[in-house]
Amino acid sequence: MQRTVLEAENDLNKVSRRPGGRFNVIQCSPVLEEATTANPEEQTQNRREVVARYTLPSDPNVVLTLRQRKDSGIDLSDFINSQKYDIDSTGLVCMWPAEEIMTYYCISRPELFRNKRVIELGSGYGLAGLAIAACSEASEVLLTDGNPHVVEYIQKNITANNELFGDTKVRTCTLHWSRHQAAMPGLNFDVVIAADCTFFKDFHLDLAYSIKSLLGTADGCQAILFNPRRGHSLDRFVRAAQSVELDVEIQEHYDSRIWNLHEGFVRNEPGSEWPNYDEDHCYPLLLSITHQQLRSATRALDD
Repeated sequence: MQRTVLEAENDLNKVSRRPGGRFNVIQCSPVLEEATTANPEEQTQNRREVVARYTLPSDPNVVLTLRQRKDSGIDLSDFINSQKYDIDSTGLVCMWPAEEIMTYYCISRPELFRNKRVIELGSGYGLAGLAIAACSEASEVLLTDGNPHVVEYIQKNITANNELFGDTKVRTCTLHWSRHQAAMPGLNFDVVIAADCTFFKDFHLDLAYSIKSLLGTADGCQAILFNPRRGHSLDRFVRAAQSVELDVEIQEHYDSRIWNLHEGFVRNEPGSEWPNYDEDHCYPLLLSITHQQLRSATRALDD
């Protein structure tokens, strides 16, 4: 039996994609699915999930189909896994606003990724990484997360959208951030991306070391992170990154459309879809990260 459009819309609303609102620069709509299984376990799993269609404002438009959890689909086993693997479950719980903004920013600038090797850290359901794979002609996109349940969803979403990727190699794996992770020859990437990954201060140094070990040292290699300030959390991460010899530049005004939306939310203008908008927790800042010696060499050439 097929669900009605209203039922599908209600399911989509149950996906915790934002803290009270969203920037709405990536259009999202539900996908109606035919219930085809008689297996009780599969039926239970299907009730915990929703399939969403994301229309990317690229040229031409690209539509990604992502399977993700409803907010009511998180259960005790997810938190047990968090304790077991010393990870968080935010990738299952939420499609964060920073992920939406990072997706929009990246597909608006495909030249940053063309013919590049790209890795996404803390991918969640994989919206940004899959969008880059579909829109930028990257040579490779690796989507990673520390939660094996999240990686299972990423693999499903890669399979569902595989025809959109052209010659881009797209894969996923479990990756735990670690300050003990040494640089791995042959496993360096031109671009590292991550959204809303500085929330927990206990992970700051591990994240910084992981970026340092994964990021290539050639000219043009950079990590692109989108994160709200969240009190002192972002500043603490910046200090952690600098302590491992990474250079960090922070941009507040990085895209005119996003900035105009942000100002509208702050002023609570008529038509605003984000009541109680909190800049500190909702507006993602852009962090551009490079190896210190690379930034220093570039500055020397400019001088």
